[in-house]
Amino acid sequence: MNIKSLSKFLSLVLRHKPETIGIKLDANGWADVSEILRGMKIDMAALEKVVAENDKQRFAFNDDKTKIRANQGHSVKVDVELAEKVPPEILYHGTIERNAKSIAERGLLKMNRLYVHLSGDVETAKKVAARRSGTAVIYEIRAREMYDAGFKFYQSENGVWLTEHVPPTYFRRYTCA
Repeated sequence: MNIKSLSKFLSLVLRHKPETIGIKLDANGWADVSEILRGMKIDMAALEKVVAENDKQRFAFNDDKTKIRANQGHSVKVDVELAEKVPPEILYHGTIERNAKSIAERGLLKMNRLYVHLSGDVETAKKVAARRSGTAVIYEIRAREMYDAGFKFYQSENGVWLTEHVPPTYFRRYTCA
């Protein structure tokens, strides 16, 4: 299996379906590395390569590399121990056109994940949107205004901003140049 395929499978296991390889995540999303190696039928060198080379830095080891977890993006209920953080004035969200009507009516929802994922820059939001099939749509989020109104924000280890919901009153469609 190549690194990209291993990374996708590790994401599935650590973010959504640990039972796929017969493991359980602890309350903070950590999995035992030896169980991952056994369940995925890979060695430590391959796992370290997946973690090091993942372009989105989705995974993290604990200090002694006996445990591993996804930094964010979970659909299974875990607490990845994120501290509340003051966001910048503006954040961005990338999606596709077919979601635009629902977003305009209901806002940005976490759907089957624990949080809505936001980017610190337009280019990252564009890359997120480009992963899906369809015309890219970027939203500009007035994050600091939301925070000042009582919404909580977190930032994962890989820089992704997270919040539970973005009401339509706090964003506008961003016109890409």
